[in-house]
Amino acid sequence: MIDSPPRLVLLGHPVSHSISPRFQNAALRAANIPITYETLDVPPDALDETLTMLSAERAAGNVTIPLKEPVAARCARLSPLASRVGAVNVYWHEDGVLVGDNSDVGGAEAMMRALLGDTPPSRMALIGAGGSAAAVLCAAERCGFGESRVYNRNMDRATQVVERVGGVARAVSSMEEALAGADLVVNATPVGLHGGEMPVPIDMLPRGCAVFDLAYQGTETPWVTAARGAGHRAADGLGMLIEQGVIAFQMWFGVEPDRNAMWKAIS
Repeated sequence: MIDSPPRLVLLGHPVSHSISPRFQNAALRAANIPITYETLDVPPDALDETLTMLSAERAAGNVTIPLKEPVAARCARLSPLASRVGAVNVYWHEDGVLVGDNSDVGGAEAMMRALLGDTPPSRMALIGAGGSAAAVLCAAERCGFGESRVYNRNMDRATQVVERVGGVARAVSSMEEALAGADLVVNATPVGLHGGEMPVPIDMLPRGCAVFDLAYQGTETPWVTAARGAGHRAADGLGMLIEQGVIAFQMWFGVEPDRNAMWKAIS
């Protein structure tokens, strides 16, 4: 536990559509913590100036794309997990220095375990190699997957994220190879976030696999709806967002927030 920060700030560019302030402010009210969770739009060229200002205030908060990697590079201390992932989405100031951690891994892990239930995991297919891919691979390892196959249209990016995380992940050159025998299929691309395009055609999903779409919007994504209609267990990224927020709250204040209050704030 750290000293309670006087200010909580979400850093990103842009962050105008983030729902995090709604559920984090609900959690703060439920815990009787008299501060407000804010958003701050930070162009990349203003990051250093912003971090200096926040340091003077001993602020804490979250980081969203595209600043997760740049903030990680500027932290004086990183948790082993943030160092492995190469990205920070939770930060605070301790002993006068910027400290970074990663709660995306824990958020993804919670959703994977909920989707898998009591089924022992074997193989995960990850579609995409963007900013969240490394966190998903670490979460899969925590869940006990024996292998994670990563497919991305740009094979070099898939190879890079696998090399960064290590472990049981490997890059593959086709979607078919990634999907073969998968217990869980994860979409870490923006495909389907706007419009009805499917990141993976429903008829290509392995029989009985679970489906996890990191994207989220006002309603569940078309891919999740279609997968569930075809008999797959499926979830979008909203639950992951809430769970990573729970973990961040615990890092800042040393207590677990009220999940019901958080969910009600966005329902």
